[in-house]
Amino acid sequence: MASTLAQKHLRSIILNHVIRGNRPIKAEMAHQLYVLQVLTFNLLEERMMTKMDPNDQAQRDIIFELRRIAFDGENDPTGTEKRKAMYTKDYKMLGFTNHVNPAMDFTQTPPGMLALDNMLYLAKVHQDTYIRIVLENSSREDKHECPFGRCAIELTRMLCEILQVGELPNEGCNDYHPMFFTHDRAWEEFFCVCIQLLNKTWKEMRATAEDFNKVMQVVREQITRALAMKPSSLDQLKNKLRGLNYSEILRLRQSERMSQDDFQSPPIIELRERIQPEILELIKQQRLNRLCEGSCFRKLGNRRRQEKFWFCRLSLNHKVLHYGDLDESPQGEVPFELLSDKIPVSDIKSVVTGKECPHMKEKSALKQNKEVLELAFSVLYDPDETLNFVAPNKYEYCIWTDGLCALLGREMGSDLTRSDLDTLISMEMKLRLLDLENITIPEAPPPVPKEPSSYNFTYNYS
Repeated sequence: MASTLAQKHLRSIILNHVIRGNRPIKAEMAHQLYVLQVLTFNLLEERMMTKMDPNDQAQRDIIFELRRIAFDGENDPTGTEKRKAMYTKDYKMLGFTNHVNPAMDFTQTPPGMLALDNMLYLAKVHQDTYIRIVLENSSREDKHECPFGRCAIELTRMLCEILQVGELPNEGCNDYHPMFFTHDRAWEEFFCVCIQLLNKTWKEMRATAEDFNKVMQVVREQITRALAMKPSSLDQLKNKLRGLNYSEILRLRQSERMSQDDFQSPPIIELRERIQPEILELIKQQRLNRLCEGSCFRKLGNRRRQEKFWFCRLSLNHKVLHYGDLDESPQGEVPFELLSDKIPVSDIKSVVTGKECPHMKEKSALKQNKEVLELAFSVLYDPDETLNFVAPNKYEYCIWTDGLCALLGREMGSDLTRSDLDTLISMEMKLRLLDLENITIPEAPPPVPKEPSSYNFTYNYS
């Protein structure tokens, strides 16, 4: 199938006229591309499930070829014992687990002979890269050498898992990767890119043989994150992987752990539940303080020849609402003495919003104004009186409805409260989860620096 596609240039036709064509790819076409991708990779299943026969000379010759290309083994010693000792040393430098008979490394399936195929492709097609990877690790004596053979075998197995080699296509799945249609040997080229990534990540982590599984986990994450970005070519894949170095993976893990994973664990949930009442009380006090400062509201009437205003604020002891008319919009707080009317908080029965407000029911024109409707609220108090509000903006609406609910001992349910609660809890939890071991926390804040003698250092944009 693969050879037929190559001979008839079908891959190039699909790439140029479908994937890179002028028309957007619809769901059905995306599914067909996904199916073709899966079936193409499934052609690798036979080699993936084929064990190496240690007695097969043709298969062993491939390993000899890997050694020859890496170490230029034309001048082999003539003695059998010397040759055997040299081969064992070279196979160790190549990173095989079994130094005496490396063919045994390929008897596990998956990845079977597919791993050896990948290694040979790298050695022949990207010979300089292959020699560089092998020699730079074989010459190291600090226990940080990256075992090429072992890594290549494990990487091949990992790529088979990521790309689900040998599995049937899923109905309705559209997860195809454009870059696999850009090369006739896309699988092998993908392996070559990933083995270089593995070698680079190994050096960034300063890994030793004991860290092998940790490195493979990081490499898996780098590859899956890069594939999720759907690079359109192998060169784009290289660029994506270049940005996903080890330090970036650590940063992403930390960010995701703080925002998702760890915040779902039982201890973190318990901590959140313990913190929440404190944060709610903090939000409540902020709302009540804002009510004590007061706000100006516009009077709504049928005639709007001259705009009129009124002001309302809560007494400092939280027992009385003071309000009164104003001739113009005030600058700052309005003294209690200028607010002639008042309502004892103890007389307030409830707070209603939107369509439930009496002034929205009375005035049909206002009822049709969605913007006004969303900012309207009313205080119902004894005996059967109402104080009607239309907030100047959504923020003031949330502040006042929250504050009035807090006065009545009810839950503050505005969008602003939910947003503030999430933000403050997140900040508080991050502070409490900081690793502060061996860090001295000062009891007093640092002093505020003096103002500069001049501001001549400011940049003039004109």
